Amino acid sequence: MRSKRVRPYALTGGRTRTRHHLLVETLISVPEFDPVLAESLMPESRALYSRACQRMSIAELSANLDLPLGVIRVLVSDLAGQNAVFIHPTAYAYQNNPQVLERILDGLKQLPV
Repeated sequence: MRSKRVRPYALTGGRTRTRHHLLVETLISVPEFDPVLAESLMPESRALYSRACQRMSIAELSANLDLPLGVIRVLVSDLAGQNAVFIHPTAYAYQNNPQVLERILDGLKQLPV
């Protein structure tokens, strides 16, 4: 990892927006670890990529790597753009899906009273 003196915006090239909707609970994983790709990444992205070999949330990655959530979101979005990480869908992805809402309602009806 780099020195703590490196400003967070320097790690993202000043970017704060992501191409993906990433909540703190969004789970990230690496479908197939590529050591060649890992070596080509900057240290923070490499550490993130290595940690995501085990499914982790955005919040866990931020805490484990001691990087701000905003930086983690941008770096994850960049890696997802390279198909290096998989972003697992959250409830946000299904918020207006009638089939999912019906399945939830059916499940609730089956719960014992």
